[in-house]
Amino acid sequence: MKTIVHLSDLHFGAELTQLAAALREDILARPPSLVVISGDLTQRARGSQFLAAQAYLKTLPGPQLAIPGNHDIPLYDVLRRFAAPLARYRRYIATDVDPTFVDDELFVAGINTARSLTWKSGRISERQIATLKTRLERTRARFKVVVTHHPFIPPPLDSSSDARIDLVGRATQALSILDAGRVDVLLAGHLHHGYSGDVRTHYPAAKRAIVCAQAGTAISHRVRGIEPNGYNRIVLDADTIQIEVRTWKESAFVTLRTVGYRRIDDGWQAVARESL
Repeated sequence: MKTIVHLSDLHFGAELTQLAAALREDILARPPSLVVISGDLTQRARGSQFLAAQAYLKTLPGPQLAIPGNHDIPLYDVLRRFAAPLARYRRYIATDVDPTFVDDELFVAGINTARSLTWKSGRISERQIATLKTRLERTRARFKVVVTHHPFIPPPLDSSSDARIDLVGRATQALSILDAGRVDVLLAGHLHHGYSGDVRTHYPAAKRAIVCAQAGTAISHRVRGIEPNGYNRIVLDADTIQIEVRTWKESAFVTLRTVGYRRIDDGWQAVARESL
């Protein structure tokens, strides 16, 4: 059994101190196999914000895997944005912006989808797709997870255009590799909205049912609508996946809902949705 704590959109520079402390306490109460941060560690990619993010991550359990988000690229410092967009991220967080974690059961590949030119929207490059293909071919892990900042699928019942909700670019091309590599889970953030679903609901040509799990904003004040701050606790066990959505309520993080999936021949199938 492996457990992943999935955080996203910490936005240091717009963080809430009380929530940051409570989140740390909640994670330490049940230390996971891996902590994943799917981008936007900072609000405006300033050195002081990266220092705060760095200090906070040191208080969380390891191992950890993090990738940048669009907010980790400078917006107003145009020279730095194009000349050295991720220099501060590499200095304070990690030198590798496409990291990989591998152990006896778990393979997790992070892909940096943040781009200087588009800033808000993001994409996977052809080079990243080729590298991911090679890494997937080499692993024999039971569970395979890919992490991006920008999502593959929109929120349920969302009627807005794909462009407006910033789905990750080259998703269709990447999905052929994810299918062949038998990837199980896709983790992302960016929208500050927590949800999960089957990738085939948005890409009918996909051959396998891959679970997409989105995390909301963990500790920042930049919530969307009435959705509270939150994160995902994901348990991978034999032929099951359980996604526990932990959200902020009054003075602590509590379980909002748990979603279960079971392994089938062509991927994963939802088996239960329980509101707690």
